[in-house]
Amino acid sequence: MAAAVAAGTAAPAHADNPYERGPAPTEQSVTALRGPFDTDTVSVSSLVSGFGGGTIYYPTDRSEGTFGGVVIAPGYTASQSSMSWYGERIASQGFVVFTIDTITRYDQPNSRGRQLDAALDYLVEDSRVADRVDGSRLAVMGHSMGGGGTLAIAEDRPELQAAIPLTPWHTQKNWSDLEVPTLVIGAENDSVASVRTHSIPFYESLPSSLDRAYLELRGASHFAPNVSNTTIARYSISWLKRFVDDDTRYEQFLCPPPRTGFGTDFSDYRDSCPHGS
Repeated sequence: MAAAVAAGTAAPAHADNPYERGPAPTEQSVTALRGPFDTDTVSVSSLVSGFGGGTIYYPTDRSEGTFGGVVIAPGYTASQSSMSWYGERIASQGFVVFTIDTITRYDQPNSRGRQLDAALDYLVEDSRVADRVDGSRLAVMGHSMGGGGTLAIAEDRPELQAAIPLTPWHTQKNWSDLEVPTLVIGAENDSVASVRTHSIPFYESLPSSLDRAYLELRGASHFAPNVSNTTIARYSISWLKRFVDDDTRYEQFLCPPPRTGFGTDFSDYRDSCPHGS
């Protein structure tokens, strides 16, 4: 299913990593509302096949070659607008980001996974910005049932570079066949997809050899990923940079892991530091 690398401007010749995009990161840069790249958007019609349309956010800069692609799915009954804050924020860090609508608002996780799959193919093969996307460097994200869909497509499409399920919901609890570096983001006070029955079992079922992390937001609800959140952004951007761009400059924001406990942003954090992929 993976598409070939889209045609476009050749990537710049970085001595150590040809996929590095943007200046060396700092704590200020990974927590900023905007990254170093100017962005624009393209609307995708709901008449496309396989998913419900959406919005593509992309860097306008062509001097650094193609960018990794990230497709993001909303949760049950939600639309792409609930994920829109990720669009410009992640795209401005050097990614092409596609927030999608699902075919219906009631689609279950595996259906959302198949729609993420179709949207990935559309992004690199048929979209108006296909020439800006490196089809060998793709990732998926999603909230709630979209998070369950993120796990499902990551299991089915092992060539993906990263997966970030956000307060995910799925009836399947064992993801031991998954091979994609995965950051699970849970919420301590989630009453819809309790971390005890969803996020933590999902994370603990992942192979111990996998690059993986579990971040639990202190005092947060199931819907924390639906509004702009600096902690989610910081770790999502760092995870995408580390594994989609293979940019080890961002390892510093993931390892060593953050402190947990009273007075921190985290009620729990688990990881596979140091990362080796």
